[in-house]
This record gives sequence, C-alpha cells and structure tokens, in this order.
Amino acid sequence: MVQTHGIADLAKEFGVTTRTIRFYEGEGLLAPRREGQKRLFSPRDRVRLKLILRGKRLGFSLSEIAEILDMYDAAPGEKGQLALLLGGIEQRREALKQQRRDIDQTMADLDEVERRCRERQRQIGSGGGS
Repeated sequence: MVQTHGIADLAKEFGVTTRTIRFYEGEGLLAPRREGQKRLFSPRDRVRLKLILRGKRLGFSLSEIAEILDMYDAAPGEKGQLALLLGGIEQRREALKQQRRDIDQTMADLDEVERRCRERQRQIGSGGGS
C-alpha cells in the first residue's frame, strides 16, 4: 500500500497553510486522490510540493515551476527538465546580480545625499546658512 499524506500533515511539515496547498492543487501542480472530502497526497505529490516551494524560494514563477515539473513526466524527461532548470537558474542569478548592483548604487546615492545633508546641517548650525 502506498503511503499517503493528509493536507494538514503536509502543511505542518512544510510550514505552509492548507490554503496554499489547495491553491497549488487548483493550479494543477498537485493531484491528490480523493476519498469523499479528504485529500490524500501521494509520495509524488509530497516531492512535487517540496520542489514547488523550493522553486518559489529561488524566485521562479508558478508557470516556470509547472513547466519544469511537467517535463519530468514527458520527453525528453529528466534530461530536459535539468536543462530547463539550469537555464532558469542562470537567468535568476543574473537578475539577482543586477538587483545587487542596483541596491549598491542606491546605497551609494543615499550615502552621498546623507553626507551632503550633514554637511549642510553643520553649516547652518555654525551660522553659515540662511
């Protein structure tokens, strides 16, 4: 018999809400078996949830995550899935590097404005301002 997981168990294990899991189910990313109103998640669903959450942490969109997950089940299978994932990782890395450069520039701009404000404040305080 295949081990199944209840929605509350998965929510607790992964630190998400049951609503989040139902959302991923509604998006077609998870496909639990139903027994009446009860959802029974297979080990495959558990792994998919883990991968979905990892993808979200890495900044992938749900459509990107779905594409990666779906490739595993279709040709070219895991090889294509890995190639797609590696491409996505590189794109995400480049976007984060650009964000880092933007943040560094903003911090430098803030430092310069702060320096000028403090300098002007000293001038005003010493009677040099209007």
